[in-house]
Amino acid sequence: MRFVDEAKIRIKAGNGGHGCVSFRREKFVPRGGPDGGDGGDGGSVLLKADSRLLSLYDFRLKRQYEAQNGRPGQGSQCGGKKGDDLVLHLPVGTLVFVEEPEGERLLADLSEPDAEVLVARGGRGGKGNEHFKSSTMRAPRFAQPGEPGEEFNLRLELKILADAGLIGLPNAGKSTLIAQLSAARPKIADYPFTTLTPNLGVMIDESDPDRRMVIADIPGLIEGAHQGQGLGHRFLKHVERTRFLVHVLSIEDVGDADPWAGFTLVNEELRHFDPELAERRQIEVINKTDLADEARLAALKDRAEADGRRIYFISAREGQALEPLVAELWKLRDESMRHEPLIRTAQAEAEAVEEFPEIEVIYTRE
Repeated sequence: MRFVDEAKIRIKAGNGGHGCVSFRREKFVPRGGPDGGDGGDGGSVLLKADSRLLSLYDFRLKRQYEAQNGRPGQGSQCGGKKGDDLVLHLPVGTLVFVEEPEGERLLADLSEPDAEVLVARGGRGGKGNEHFKSSTMRAPRFAQPGEPGEEFNLRLELKILADAGLIGLPNAGKSTLIAQLSAARPKIADYPFTTLTPNLGVMIDESDPDRRMVIADIPGLIEGAHQGQGLGHRFLKHVERTRFLVHVLSIEDVGDADPWAGFTLVNEELRHFDPELAERRQIEVINKTDLADEARLAALKDRAEADGRRIYFISAREGQALEPLVAELWKLRDESMRHEPLIRTAQAEAEAVEEFPEIEVIYTRE
């Protein structure tokens, strides 16, 4: 399945059923009076965050979604059946924007599993003629029509939610590293831009199977990525939703004059895209140490210590020196969860509620 992180759809809630015009007809009951039942309410459209989904691909294939209409009322005061609600399942991390003449407005941020948002209410069913009888109107021959359901044009934007985001220059070995740390099996090859879409892997603590960490492998960034150069600019937005970053640099890209130039280049691209990203906590990793001799490796470690940089030297392909890195990953993950329990922005949620007071946001936890 292709990775798709943006889609536009149109949703429509169900129309309410019409009220019924009916009169009671029963033997030995003269002038039985009106008994038309009410129409059923139309079904509403809800969005639900589903942790099993990782792409908006299905919403590129189908763009129109309608909830069921309410059934009309019937005689003998029988009300029409309510239309079934339509629940659309979206990946966790999806931002929902509604299109209006003035521009787009944020409607919901599905940043937690099982978060459920009502985005289009179904129309109310019309009242039957039995509601309109009075002392002066004994036989009303009219009923209320059902109200139309709400409809909107929505733009869906997926920003992957992950604990750790792997960033770095192309061919730094990020895909090999995520394959070592998790069960993810991304494409691995010895040329740049092997990774064309973000990959997600889940690392499980061997001592506690319920303790898990989601790691996102972001395609390689090059100079000018924030301006559209290379592939990484399309996926920089996914870095925004990670708790911390793992910055990977191949030892092949480490020079003698300024060995950390690769780190600086990528950090500058992050800063141009979003200054906050450049300040996010990072773990610096030098990969492919199996390609360097011991003397050069020792010299780089001494240089890192002299420069006050805590750098992890590993070989993801050979699985060498991964234990200290894994321990640091778990440490940062636990710290970030204590200090940032929710990635959802309170400001965005408040703005959505203010602009759309009729929208109901429900957050549930297992």
